[in-house]
Amino acid sequence: MTSTSNPGDLQAQLESLTTEAFRPELADIDRLPTLDIARLMNGEDASVPDAVAQRLPQIAAAIDAVAERMSRGGRLIYAGAGTAGRLGVLDASECPPTFNTDPAQVVGLIAGGREAMVTSVEGAEDSAGLARADLDALALTPADTVVGISASGRTPYAIGAVEHAREQGALTIGLACNADSALAAAAEHGIEIVVGPELLTGSTRLKAGTAQKLVLNMLSTITMIRLGKTYGNLMVDVRASNEKLRARSRRIVALATGAEDEEIERALSATDGEVKNAILTILAGVDGPTAARLLADSDGHLRAALAAAR
Repeated sequence: MTSTSNPGDLQAQLESLTTEAFRPELADIDRLPTLDIARLMNGEDASVPDAVAQRLPQIAAAIDAVAERMSRGGRLIYAGAGTAGRLGVLDASECPPTFNTDPAQVVGLIAGGREAMVTSVEGAEDSAGLARADLDALALTPADTVVGISASGRTPYAIGAVEHAREQGALTIGLACNADSALAAAAEHGIEIVVGPELLTGSTRLKAGTAQKLVLNMLSTITMIRLGKTYGNLMVDVRASNEKLRARSRRIVALATGAEDEEIERALSATDGEVKNAILTILAGVDGPTAARLLADSDGHLRAALAAAR
């Protein structure tokens, strides 16, 4: 169902948001030389990491909560509309090749479905009911985490997703770019990255989008570190699905073990190309099946498997 809010009420809401504020000092930006506009935009972007840094304690607390749920078999589910939804889908889609996750383990929902990735879907972002239906289609469980993403913090689809997820007992996170947002208030973990007014009034794919991307990078990456998907700063669960990734796999095994090329090739062959297993066969001096068993007993944590092998 599409929202039927009074247009005047919506305009008043938007005017109250920091991300929507008009900046009169930039009213003649279209008359500036291109290099000057680029410098202005670059300066604006440089402020985003500082805004994220101010919310690191909240981000870290949310990550620990996500990792605990995912260690019990839960999923990480992003839900948003427009740019926010696309960023969630992007982050989710990058997890399988980077961390060898099942595509169903990190999921991105965007209001309006696949079509909305490239085309605006009329009214989709205004429907909390659509968010509930999208989550119901995933058969949400209490082990799951739902992250509502909205620059304004007022998008009905994102708020609806968080509210419905909380009713189902799932962990909820609200990521917004305005203070005192309805989205953050609806979630157990509210993360508000206040980046200020945009270079172009209301174009929240700019600083707000950058801030959301930085936080999503942290949520997925650090959660995967906590789940044992890395060994030090090496992506030992990388999926070698193309020539570049196969070369990267060999390099990661070399960095982790210091072994020669011939030994690395034997290890990868003995473990069906699984980088983590290959490292374990070399460092612990075990065969492929033993490496697989040790890792299974250690919930995929390579350091714990190495300790068990000694």
